[in-house]
Amino acid sequence: MTDYEQEWDRLLNIKTTGRDDTISDFTRYPYEPTDYSVLEQVANTGLIRKNNTLIDYGCGKGRVSFFLSSQTKCRSIGVEYNPRLYEKALANKDRACRGHLVTIVQQDATDFAVPQYADRVFFFNPFSTDILRTVMMNLLESCREFPRELLLFFYYPSKAYTDYLTNISQLALVDSLDCCGISKGRDSREKLLIYRVHP
Repeated sequence: MTDYEQEWDRLLNIKTTGRDDTISDFTRYPYEPTDYSVLEQVANTGLIRKNNTLIDYGCGKGRVSFFLSSQTKCRSIGVEYNPRLYEKALANKDRACRGHLVTIVQQDATDFAVPQYADRVFFFNPFSTDILRTVMMNLLESCREFPRELLLFFYYPSKAYTDYLTNISQLALVDSLDCCGISKGRDSREKLLIYRVHP
């Protein structure tokens, strides 16, 4: 954990550092916070604004939701399966800057009903590709029922994720941002893929 990470937590008045492996398994992966330097890059794309609503699947302690709501003034919905992490996210919401813009939901991602106004989605490998398939079906169905621009942000995507996403005809890759220069190493997965859902 760097001083930079601690400083952003302090500025946002939240506590989101530290990995958490509780009740993680082969389908639901451990919580590891997205580096603030990566989230700054997301905010700087200009693709998330005040009139947008972001879903953060596997929100953990809520860092993505609180940071992006603070920086872009978007509304954010954090979806978390783990009750321990959910409680930590709620505690952060109570004290966070712009916490009123964030909703935290304790629910399995596959059962989460996508709100018709949600138009931005963030993933940091929260779960297996099998779960991702169901989540994507829910998102695509929501777009069919309530047509709108829907952008999906995938940070540090696994090969299984990218292989699966490549084969979804309703997705178009908008951008691929290299995050190697702003995070810890030269891992080829250190990137942010941005997709647009189209009819």
